[in-house]
Amino acid sequence: MAGKYQSYNSYKSSEIESIDQIPSHWEEIPLKYVATCNDDVLPENTDRDYEFHYIDISSVSKTSGIETTELVKFGSAPSRARRLVKDGDVIVSTVRTYLEAIAPIEKNHQGMVASTGFAVIRPTQIESSYAQYALRDRRFIDEVVARSTGVSYPAINASDLIRIATILPPRDEQRSIAAFLEHETAKIDTLIEKQQQLIKLLKEKRQAVISHAVTKGLNPDAPIKDSGVEWLGEVPEHWEVTKLYHCTSQIGDGLHATPSYEDATSHYFINGNNLANGVIRTSSAREVSLSEYNKHFIELDDNSLLLSINGTIGNVAFYNNEKVILGKSASFINCLSLLKREFLYLYLQSDHVAEYYNLERTGTTIFNLSLNSIRQMAIGLPSTDEQCEIIDYCHHKLDRLNRLIDKSKKVVSLLKERRTALISAAVTGKIDVRNWQPQSATDMQPETTTEPVATPATH
Repeated sequence: MAGKYQSYNSYKSSEIESIDQIPSHWEEIPLKYVATCNDDVLPENTDRDYEFHYIDISSVSKTSGIETTELVKFGSAPSRARRLVKDGDVIVSTVRTYLEAIAPIEKNHQGMVASTGFAVIRPTQIESSYAQYALRDRRFIDEVVARSTGVSYPAINASDLIRIATILPPRDEQRSIAAFLEHETAKIDTLIEKQQQLIKLLKEKRQAVISHAVTKGLNPDAPIKDSGVEWLGEVPEHWEVTKLYHCTSQIGDGLHATPSYEDATSHYFINGNNLANGVIRTSSAREVSLSEYNKHFIELDDNSLLLSINGTIGNVAFYNNEKVILGKSASFINCLSLLKREFLYLYLQSDHVAEYYNLERTGTTIFNLSLNSIRQMAIGLPSTDEQCEIIDYCHHKLDRLNRLIDKSKKVVSLLKERRTALISAAVTGKIDVRNWQPQSATDMQPETTTEPVATPATH
């Protein structure tokens, strides 16, 4: 970045601990002297039928700003829905500050109501266009987090927040910096969106590979037959259509109670939320005492799979001799020799089985899948040799797709780092953009990107 942009000719020492120096003609001044805070609130005598769009903490992304709002009536709105916002404001979360929920208010947000968990900053002696970047600078965010109190629910008082120093260039430079950042971050955001679309396509391709292989096989010329199961559709004629309980020795779930926890035992209590991408994530699980483990462990082996059946349904993991006891949201499936657990692992991730989950699940806000639904699940069963061929084929295809997904995720991460660094450099005076001019439309490649990733083939 230093090579691409010029620095200022003259600097002075900064009084802000995290910044060494700023341009000589810039100022450092507490936010409260250049902006007001929480000016307007929705009065308590507001008509109960008054409708407005509500901005909660969860509505705001640290990179994308306000992503969602909820249309509510005053009478049924949360009691924290009180902060009125208008064009030019910047909302800064004062609760759960680690979420970095900071966003500018634009014309389309006019008249919305924000949670009292936000401080609504209204610029007076600072350009609104500049403030939205200065308040999303890494330095400012770190200062907010550092001044927050509380462990599980860190928060900062609005009065403490507006005491944080703001780095203030002259007004004409503020406008130049804002124009520069609006243009350059838009280019980066465009590249991020392209990579995220590519990741979505790659994931769809990965899903299609799995679904086709485990329900149609690898031979496109093989005769097919109707499985007799609507959600499963047609399968190869030589496959046996059966129920899962016919090719497993046992299907069950875990403990329907809370065990006794104990630290540093390396024995874990596992629920469905500890299963992901084929792995039992003990790092996110609680440890239990040895006596509790001995009382409740279930005999599992290298033919066993675990499946989440409560809350998030369908997460699958291999059992690989981990010292675990299961909770009620983690079911286990022990495969017989005619069913390779690697084949079942793929099958349980197919679109067809996802449709079956949707048909069989119960509940409205929290979904449940019964053990009987798992036992009664239909499956098209090829020979074990053909299962091995399908497993090998999927591993080869999925490894390549996963590498491409990881590569695109790395590009997104680099672009986000670039965006953060660019904002920081501009609002702290590390680069001089007073004479900056927009580049040509074809120059869209930030310097930290890697080579482009090809779009996956559709066949």
